[in-house]
Amino acid sequence: MKIVIEFYRTRDADDAHAVIGRETVELDDLDGAIAAARLLARTLDMPQRPDSMTITDANGRIHYCGIIGSEAVDEGRQ
Repeated sequence: MKIVIEFYRTRDADDAHAVIGRETVELDDLDGAIAAARLLARTLDMPQRPDSMTITDANGRIHYCGIIGSEAVDEGRQ
């Protein structure tokens, strides 16, 4: 299935969201998509570290939306 993963930064003061990265990938299931998103959160070169993500299908239907834990983002970074 073709999915789109969007990475966000969220501002605490007003809950505003800014998209800082977007990737389209082909995966077999939602578990694989979540694992791929967590890997991409650590390895993509984005202007800021993401704190949340959304996984949608090709039709724009949301399949997953969640917070990225700091351990998923900081792992392997200096």
